[in-house]
Amino acid sequence: MAQKAIVVGASGYTGAELAKILTRHPEFELTGLYVSTNSQDADKPISTLYPQLRTICDLPLQPLPEDLTEIAQNADLAFFGTAHEVSHNLVPIFLKNGCKAFDLSGAFRVNNVDFYTEYYGFTHQYPELLEKAVYGLAEWNHEKIAQTDLVAVAGCYPTVSQLSLKPLIENDLLDLNQLPVINAVSGVSGAGRKASLTSSFCEVSLNAYGVFNHRHQPEIAVHLGAEVIFTPHLGNFKRGILATITAKLKAGVTDEQIRAVYRQYYAGRPLVRVYQQGLPSIKAVEFTPYCDIGFATKNGHIIVVGAEDNLLKGAAAQAVQCANIRYGFNEVLGLI
Repeated sequence: MAQKAIVVGASGYTGAELAKILTRHPEFELTGLYVSTNSQDADKPISTLYPQLRTICDLPLQPLPEDLTEIAQNADLAFFGTAHEVSHNLVPIFLKNGCKAFDLSGAFRVNNVDFYTEYYGFTHQYPELLEKAVYGLAEWNHEKIAQTDLVAVAGCYPTVSQLSLKPLIENDLLDLNQLPVINAVSGVSGAGRKASLTSSFCEVSLNAYGVFNHRHQPEIAVHLGAEVIFTPHLGNFKRGILATITAKLKAGVTDEQIRAVYRQYYAGRPLVRVYQQGLPSIKAVEFTPYCDIGFATKNGHIIVVGAEDNLLKGAAAQAVQCANIRYGFNEVLGLI
């Protein structure tokens, strides 16, 4: 019997991607799409917002009722494409009523209440859930994801950054006295669907933002176990992230060692594609659930280039990948 799935915060770009994936998923039955009670999109079929979903998913965007008990009890799993403060308040209710939660916000990604005060601007009320939450970087936390009811899906920038760096750090190939420098560029869909002049396609050129204070920097550092310098950029294209990462190698590290480490860590992980030659591009990954990784070395340094679709491997596809793992399905079911 198919597991009943719902999406909360379904009107955004990630919600639309989740709706498309879950509608076609052979083991999950999409039974409801929900938005806030004051949403201008309430009661509209999602296909009116996203015409590409016509005949694929025409479910209405239902306003969330004040009492969530019935919705939570009638669903087996819920995906939250909501703002972090909203996820913080809703997820505990669903867990209490026996519904597994896959949260795409930052509300449960770091087990440190002070992190939320400093970087998210609110006081976290559920330290016990922070301890239970499993960080949803699927390729690295497979065993823990399979045993939890609360997955905090990794952020879009952190996913490509960590997938690119983790094998090198875990295998002690980098000289971390020189901090890895991550320069990453995202398409405007990463800013969300809400209208804003700063993310308007006609206004966006190519600019850095959140310099030295972006909330994804500590997320990356905590889960890498190493400090990094992270600078995000906004580019005038719709979707995708390209991360160019510069780091210092330990003395004597060879290209063959690096290739062997990537092969070792991502063997049997079909959504990470490691290049033997050349470097990835956004064109190679947009509209796909893959993260592509390539590298070049010179004079004791390495440049790693990682690419992903921010709405898929950086959000919706990874969330479903985590759900597949939790239920014991093939992790790429419904994604490839």
